[in-house]
Amino acid sequence: MTTRINMVIETIRGRIASGLLGEGDKLPSVRQCAAALHVSPATVVEAYDRMVADGVIAAVPKSGFFVARLASPPKGPAQNAPARPAEIDPFWVSRQSLDADAETEKPGCGWLPPDWMPQEALRRALRAAAADPVLLTLYGSTRGEPSLRRQLALAMAGEGLAVHPDQVLLTGSGTQAIDLICRLMLRPGDAVLLDDPCYFNFQALLAAHSARVVSVPYGPHGPDPAQFEAIVARERPRLYLTNSAPHNPTGAGFSPQIAHRLPAIAAAHGMVIVEDDIFADFVQQAPRMAVLDGLQSVIRIGSFSKTLSASLRCGYIMARAEWIDALCDLQVATGFGGPSPLSAAAIAHVLVGGQYRKHIDGLRRRLAGARADLAGQLGAMGLRVWGDPVGGFNLWCALPPGQDSARLAQACRARGVVLAPGNVFSPSQSAGAYLRFNAAQTSPRALRIMAEEMAVIE
Repeated sequence: MTTRINMVIETIRGRIASGLLGEGDKLPSVRQCAAALHVSPATVVEAYDRMVADGVIAAVPKSGFFVARLASPPKGPAQNAPARPAEIDPFWVSRQSLDADAETEKPGCGWLPPDWMPQEALRRALRAAAADPVLLTLYGSTRGEPSLRRQLALAMAGEGLAVHPDQVLLTGSGTQAIDLICRLMLRPGDAVLLDDPCYFNFQALLAAHSARVVSVPYGPHGPDPAQFEAIVARERPRLYLTNSAPHNPTGAGFSPQIAHRLPAIAAAHGMVIVEDDIFADFVQQAPRMAVLDGLQSVIRIGSFSKTLSASLRCGYIMARAEWIDALCDLQVATGFGGPSPLSAAAIAHVLVGGQYRKHIDGLRRRLAGARADLAGQLGAMGLRVWGDPVGGFNLWCALPPGQDSARLAQACRARGVVLAPGNVFSPSQSAGAYLRFNAAQTSPRALRIMAEEMAVIE
């Protein structure tokens, strides 16, 4: 019951944070809230009582519950984002996945289970890195651990991209890499182009920078170049932020023709492409715009949170030398250096030799089987996989007619299952009939609960 009480509290808090409920607004009655969230009235009573005790809402005898009149808080990124119901709000959805307890099912989360990661290799790498007192106790260099930057430069050379290690900047995470780029290149109100659908935290991060989001439909092989160019010419975005392959949330990838065309369009219109390749190692071969462009109009970023460890936080940026210099200064100003040198050195230890490649090869095979198995199970439930995923763990699926992913996600959350509804990924809010599934995190129990709630919604 505690999980359901927390779900009610988070839903109301999310609506207040997003502006759907303002100071003095009346909350739904206990029975209305219970019916909407598929919980018992007793659960809502307990949730409302806790929020009254916290000063979030106020109880008015014979009138109901109202949002408390609080001092105005500082304006945060949620106030810069479009107001959305909690279940499709990027900030709320992120919190649901990150704060879920061990008993919660997470088919909508965006990472692999712990037992899919090379835990023993990570332990050995940490022991080796910790043996160096400098790595264990001191700040790192401004560009980050040299051994890891060399490994990344060598990996890029293997793809055909000549990068000097000084053109590689290590960051605290992949998200921080994007944040630094936004700090360098954006001013409030600047337009940024996103795929539709796209990784939902792109939208949250851009809200933090007061950017104006414009979008382009993402097809089975990437955006249509003609449509892409028309939007760029009309909206004049400063950046285009995308995943190459596998794309998040669809699992698709750019065709070679589109991967060649988009950097040329960007260069012609003075736009910079930020190619987030956090999932790159899940695909054996795929066209990369940074390689085709030679880092002229494209910045490549990535991290190891999806393939090695989300705990050893370390991202990277590859870009033109003058941009790296400016980004390095920004990172010093905002974080006094890059990521933990201990984390970076441990990752470098794993990359050396064949253990990382062996791990990745095993992941590719295991994920291919998991995607096929899950696609079959979802097909039996009436869901259809969109496109032809090229790798990774995401499946982007259309629900049967009459189903709404936000409503389904809300009902399943009340039963301890976190789903990823389509419109949280869609800047245009046109993906209400879709869900993103993690093939490595979707259990039979989660599918059973989802099927039961779909039957109720019908």
